[in-house]
Amino acid sequence: MDARVASKPANAVLKLNNISRRFGITDALRDVSLAIVPGEIICLVGQSGCGKSSLLRIIAGVDTPDSGVLMLKDEEIAGPSRFVEPEARNIGFVFQDYALFPHLTAEQNVLFGLKGMPKKQARERAAEMIDRVGLYPLMKRYPHMLSGGEQQRVALARALAPNPSILLMDEPFSSLDRGLREKVRDETLALLRALGTTVIMVTHDPEEALSAGDRVVLMRKGEIVQTGTGYDLHDRPNCPYAADFFCAFNKVPGIFRSGGIRTPIGTFACESILAEGDAAVAYIRPQAISVAQDKGNISGRIKGRLFLGEVEQLTVQVDGLSEPLVIRTMARLPADADAVRLTMPEGRVLAFEAQ
Repeated sequence: MDARVASKPANAVLKLNNISRRFGITDALRDVSLAIVPGEIICLVGQSGCGKSSLLRIIAGVDTPDSGVLMLKDEEIAGPSRFVEPEARNIGFVFQDYALFPHLTAEQNVLFGLKGMPKKQARERAAEMIDRVGLYPLMKRYPHMLSGGEQQRVALARALAPNPSILLMDEPFSSLDRGLREKVRDETLALLRALGTTVIMVTHDPEEALSAGDRVVLMRKGEIVQTGTGYDLHDRPNCPYAADFFCAFNKVPGIFRSGGIRTPIGTFACESILAEGDAAVAYIRPQAISVAQDKGNISGRIKGRLFLGEVEQLTVQVDGLSEPLVIRTMARLPADADAVRLTMPEGRVLAFEAQ
């Protein structure tokens, strides 16, 4: 990971201190604190209504917090003593629908954000940014003459042209087809990293959050649940919500004893803050279970198969469990396979308190 990301937030370009926002009786945000360092790409992720977009609107200046302080480069831009208008914050924004002006060309759309700059300088800057996003030959075209990916790049060039301190992106790739979305996302992030741009990106897609961000910020009901690298949140979730958000688990009931969780299908060593004798649930990843016809210490019967191409998803009933196990495997079992043997993972099981 980049050293800038790992460093302490003393050099943070943006600091959120106990930001709260309430709509009627609903807490959209509740004491949210976060520090972001220069050049860092942050992914805000969570279920719909968790507060991601509300937080983005407050950072942009479109909305105001009910309490808390927002600092940009050590200057208060929202808080009890000061509020800086959106246009004076030097914060760029790429909207989900791109918000391009249909009656303006790509070049004119980019120039729109450079009104305070001398005309000659503005044209040079617009041309530079359009070239950086790879659209120089198309700069005279109108939005309806561009593909979805090309429109996204125009919106990106417009947001980057004023050289913002921070770039905010609200679901910037969600309207693109899957294959195009991955290509445009990879190209966009490569450009942002090359420019050293500080980015806060909202997404609802767990895979996108894990792959795109230097840090992932998982939210729920207006609060930050967990913050860390993609590896941290996927491999070491701190609660059932965080675990479930990034992976579909098999959940096997058991009892926590002697540093492990005892279940009807075996005892699994795991790191946990559970107390001796606590009722617990073992979280087992579908891809962590090995399946074969002739080897394994647990027997089961295939109840369902779903071929997904690279992997096949099996539903396997095991004695002692009320719910079948879901297994994702690259093994190619015969079409008529029924009885199978399972090998359970070692050291790859999570344990949480039974709810």
